[in-house]
Amino acid sequence: MKRWIALLTILCSSLCSSLSGRAQVIDRSVPGALNVRQVAIRAGVLIDGESNSPRRNQVITIRGNRITDVSDAASARIPDGAEVIDLSQATVLPGLIDAHTHIFLQGEDPAEGGYDIQLLKYPLAFRAARATVSVRRALEQGFTTLRDVETEGAGYGDVGIKMAIEGGYIPGPRLFVATRAISTTGGYPLEGYAPEIEVPKGVQIIDGPVEARKAAREQLDHGADWIKVYMTHRSWVSNNGVGKNGELVSQPTLTVEELRAIVDETHGWGKKVACHAYGGEGLQRGLDGGCDSIEHGLVLTDAQIAQMIRQGTWLCATLSVYYSDWAPADTPEGQRDRKRASNHEVSFRKALKAGVKIAFGTDMGGIPWSEPMAQEFPRMVEFGMTPMQAIQSATSRAAELLGMKGRLGVIAPGAYADVVAVAGDPMEDIKVLGDVGFVMKDGKVFKNELSPGK
Repeated sequence: MKRWIALLTILCSSLCSSLSGRAQVIDRSVPGALNVRQVAIRAGVLIDGESNSPRRNQVITIRGNRITDVSDAASARIPDGAEVIDLSQATVLPGLIDAHTHIFLQGEDPAEGGYDIQLLKYPLAFRAARATVSVRRALEQGFTTLRDVETEGAGYGDVGIKMAIEGGYIPGPRLFVATRAISTTGGYPLEGYAPEIEVPKGVQIIDGPVEARKAAREQLDHGADWIKVYMTHRSWVSNNGVGKNGELVSQPTLTVEELRAIVDETHGWGKKVACHAYGGEGLQRGLDGGCDSIEHGLVLTDAQIAQMIRQGTWLCATLSVYYSDWAPADTPEGQRDRKRASNHEVSFRKALKAGVKIAFGTDMGGIPWSEPMAQEFPRMVEFGMTPMQAIQSATSRAAELLGMKGRLGVIAPGAYADVVAVAGDPMEDIKVLGDVGFVMKDGKVFKNELSPGK
């Protein structure tokens, strides 16, 4: 009897080992597994996101959701049975990255209630439905990754949209989300209502380092990939007021101590802090408090630029959003709008020349999602970037900001298979990036208007 038990034990052990080995062989999540889809893309011109010069006649091989090889067409080995996508008449690039968006904003029309109406009358389900349209539009335009920097009163809705994309329920880019964002009392809309009425705010309001740290913990616990902080609020052109006459002034919000509590907590979780800052004292507090990126940076002094370089702080400038919807020139608001734009150009040019790390961002949502995201590229080139620098800001540089260097924003072995293509040459005309004809995300083709027969 003992012999039979011993024999049965050996047989069971052998069978379990065999089944376990077989499971490992056919597990499609394991690189090199059987039946994994293989693709070869023939690229007429390749801009890989990192090199400073394009390459011609390249073949990109893909297995599953990863790039396995990039080589000259003459020497490339296309795997047996691989699907071949012919983009030999196109310029191929990594999937684009927009590092500053708001999928829950729609460039709110003042005639329809402006910013306030969405918090006061729009159900969260309605706002989430609109956000699904936003992310699809981004993907259609070749933006395969977004850093979405707060939901503007929609709570943790961005976490839900991210889950829906990752679960395959809706199409959209990879999302890095910042959830609610943080500001102080008197530092964010809704505003202007009777003081005895409690109205919702577009961000989480804190006062003091203890509340600041707790807010960061709450947001991180509920799925924030980044923490977004508002270091300045409203801005105006000084006229016998705070600052010199004719100077753009921005109201500071968090103290350095409040920001340091947020940064310390967030860095402890292995994540980063993005600081909305127009300029002045608020921006300086952002730098002194250790923020990882300055969003907008309309007014940057030479000393602040030097500090950004010293600390490794990124700039996500979002230029184009400040060139639309100007108020009449003879109004205080119109003077402010024009001063924002003129100061912004000067600051961007100085930061670029000094070598500040710059990532591409549009502030879509502040701009209606019906407008082209790629409008930011020609603005960056107009203000001093080469076309290649502008492209890299939306590929390898933005990936580095996101902590995804080598995995996003490049066409290289080991990177995720996020690939886009255009019919023209962006080195000659950066505006062709506004007409992306091929989009692949995670090895799956979402759009193909360029490959013959498609």
